Amino acid sequence: MKGPDRPAFTNRHPEISTAGKEFTRMSRDSDTTFARAVNVLPGGTTRMTTFVAPHPPYAAFGKGCEVTDTDGHTTIDCNNNYTSLIHGHADDRLVETAYRVAQRGTAFGLPTPYEVEMAEHLRDRSGIEHWRFCNSGTEAVMMLFRAARAYTGRDIVIRFDGSYHGTYESVVNPVGAAGIPKSTYESVVVLPQRDLAALENTMATIGDRVAAVLIDLVPSRAGLHPASQHYIDRLRELTSANGALLAVDEVISFRLAYGGFHKQYGITPDLVSVAKIIGGGYPVGGIGGPAAILESFSPLDGAVVWGGTYSANPVTLATGLEAMRRYDADAIARLNAMGDRLRQRLADGGVSVRGVGSLTQLTLEDADSAWWSMYSNGVLASRTGMLSLSTPMTDTHIDTIADAVLRSQAIVREPAR
Repeated sequence: MKGPDRPAFTNRHPEISTAGKEFTRMSRDSDTTFARAVNVLPGGTTRMTTFVAPHPPYAAFGKGCEVTDTDGHTTIDCNNNYTSLIHGHADDRLVETAYRVAQRGTAFGLPTPYEVEMAEHLRDRSGIEHWRFCNSGTEAVMMLFRAARAYTGRDIVIRFDGSYHGTYESVVNPVGAAGIPKSTYESVVVLPQRDLAALENTMATIGDRVAAVLIDLVPSRAGLHPASQHYIDRLRELTSANGALLAVDEVISFRLAYGGFHKQYGITPDLVSVAKIIGGGYPVGGIGGPAAILESFSPLDGAVVWGGTYSANPVTLATGLEAMRRYDADAIARLNAMGDRLRQRLADGGVSVRGVGSLTQLTLEDADSAWWSMYSNGVLASRTGMLSLSTPMTDTHIDTIADAVLRSQAIVREPAR
């Protein structure tokens, strides 16, 4: 149905926070935009992750580490498009690079030198030999699954409950989610997080049928708890002993260490998936691995046919390369230290907090209430309570973020000692 005959949008979140009600009551443009949105978009949004009840504000523009919505409210952006904007918004050098390259053509039915240069940079940075590019983290995981199965000739992939690997049906939580065929889980085994006994028992039972074990070493949706060194060492032993591949999802964690967070564990994955920061603010994804594994994708004699109209897009890879060159070891160390300082300030203020480097996880009593409270106090966070830092931030920004979070409601506080 269209126009006036369409049923009115029903708010399914009557428990929304006072902060959210008050903020949207004062808003103007965002109310009008949302009223239009529900007539053409399911629930009024394309990205479920950006929705917060009763409806989200709409971004108007961003610069540096700040973003302003269409109602004129400015916040420090600790969402950074879900960790992808490592240099914040509208960075002058990145904008100039994108403009310069776009003037020469935005996409071609030919490869460009930019994909070669990006692959060389990632090889030199990580020590991982070969690379292949796509358009998102979800696509990267899809490609990773295909690479592992093509190389091993096996079907089963093991992953861990609660880790987010995109929207590919084989990695969607919870198991049995709407729209996912039951047959999917004939080839995907989901194990509990950090349960070594479950992993060992599963590998002892079906290890010779496993193509890969996919792990996020510091899973954002599972609380940013880093895996233990012992667990990862044992995982490496089990995969090697059974002829399975160790696949590490570095879509988010690639920002935490030069060459990838797996470097912190002293392991060499068989496959990695990357995205987010390597695109310089543009859609991107990729996988890396030894030549022998990625050879399946070779158009010369590979068994896997995989295209992608915008894969290895020149604007994306040129801008991403500029972003990565600037995000060197010193920049990583600086941003990680700022994250440590933020967590210390929050912990000193009694907030339940954890995280690694430039990523911080808050514990929330109610996601919507906490989100609106932080937003009203000048901080844009993810709805899950994750705070992601960007290079334009200074120590002053960190203090402002900490003060805002400490003022916010629905953030879990530790019991007073």
